Amino acid sequence: MKKLNRKFYLKSADELAPALLGKVLVHKTAEGVTSGIIVETEAYIGPDDKGAHSCGGVPTPRTAVMYGQGGFAYVYLIYGMYSCFNVVANAKDKPEAVLIRALEPLDGVELMQKRRGTDKLENLCSGPGKLCSALGITRELSGTDLCKSELFILDKPELAATEIAVSPRINIDYAEEYRDVLWRYFVKGNKFVSKVPKKYVSRDFLR
Repeated sequence: MKKLNRKFYLKSADELAPALLGKVLVHKTAEGVTSGIIVETEAYIGPDDKGAHSCGGVPTPRTAVMYGQGGFAYVYLIYGMYSCFNVVANAKDKPEAVLIRALEPLDGVELMQKRRGTDKLENLCSGPGKLCSALGITRELSGTDLCKSELFILDKPELAATEIAVSPRINIDYAEEYRDVLWRYFVKGNKFVSKVPKKYVSRDFLR
């Protein structure tokens, strides 16, 4: 498998989010290599998207990476303690990103278990904070070039639209009219997804 190239990331977050499903996120560290299949994503499309950190279109030191070209990591903290890993999407000055919400563990499971303090495979990466802890992804990696660094995504065949479920994003009630947009994508029937909503549609239904 080869790393995804820059061109792959130069699309809107709403296009990139489902396209990333089935790809493999890898982090090489001194402790070892950990990786997982991406099974859940969310698109954040600023500056109009009231759920996005780039809402309003004014960059800050934290969000500056989102205003560059796609294919870079945007990592931030929630609740002051949990890292969230995002893939910057689209072209320069179009501040969009895809939140990686869940992985199906592949390489380095024992290291993931050590980092997470649990031996429950289904719980290792079933959430954005969990997967960052399992893979050793911290805020210091924000701005990392995913095409050139030890943190990268490997290509795999694209999933069929019938394999992908679509629902509103999670925990963004503050996003007002953007709260219920269908910008969350996950692999149907995958046990490593963070949370399966009661109602969702198949991606082929939207086409």
